[in-house]
Amino acid sequence: MKNRKLFLILLALDAVIAVIVIAWFVWPRPIPTFDADRAYQDVVAQVNFGPRIPGSVAHAQTVVYITSQLESAGWTVTLKDGSYGGQKVRNILATRNNLEPKILLGAHYDSRIYADNDPDPANHTQGVPGANDGASGVAVLLEIARTLPQDSISTGLLFIDAEDNGHIPGWDWILGSRAFVETLAYHPDVFVLVDMIGDSDLNIYQERNSDKGLAADIWAQAQKLGYEKAFIAEPKYRIIDDHVPFLEKGIRAVDIIDMDYPYWHTIQDTADKVSPQSLKMVGDTLLAWLATLTP
Repeated sequence: MKNRKLFLILLALDAVIAVIVIAWFVWPRPIPTFDADRAYQDVVAQVNFGPRIPGSVAHAQTVVYITSQLESAGWTVTLKDGSYGGQKVRNILATRNNLEPKILLGAHYDSRIYADNDPDPANHTQGVPGANDGASGVAVLLEIARTLPQDSISTGLLFIDAEDNGHIPGWDWILGSRAFVETLAYHPDVFVLVDMIGDSDLNIYQERNSDKGLAADIWAQAQKLGYEKAFIAEPKYRIIDDHVPFLEKGIRAVDIIDMDYPYWHTIQDTADKVSPQSLKMVGDTLLAWLATLTP
């Protein structure tokens, strides 16, 4: 009789353990809170350095800032120095838990050398402040670095150099991401790019070069959060951006970008044009999507 009772107790314990294990893999994982105000301060900090033109003091200060914020949040930072198209680049890769990332999130941190879209031709030789075009994506990634749970799917954060200087003699678009992919020694499952996502009137259409299935999954998470007016589930633009080299390497990739921004490549791309709520909608969506993925 005692043996039978012990057997029943062990059987019950096995059942409880099985339920816990199943719940771990099936039950929705909690979504951390994205701090919009803290992310916005990351935008302000970058803009205060000045235009982050490659080779400038502001560019170097931004590398130090990004690195310090990541290390304070417990990430391991590797500076990926290289060159592409005759230009030196410095990409910043953050990882943790000694794991190769299955998911790679990216944003470019440089800003354009010339404000050649400015309505005043006298401003065309000035550098772009890059609050939305550069700093907003970086801010979202930094806040994700602070809030993403340790037991999430293995995720890397890539801060990309030299994205924004096409149609300038001696330069081209997406030099940093091309340099990174050229020497990439592992194959992440997915690359997600965030670029120009701070506009107060946020309209993120599905970019036509992006992986359609991946875009559908992320836009569906936005809809569940009530952000369907910002994440518009329709294709619109086809853009050469930092996701393209990953696609060319056979890696599923998506570009989360709002190209309907009137201050693009002008000296008016300043911090007052960026909305903390827009940063939050993108950050919340990415955190919710990451929470659906099995570690």
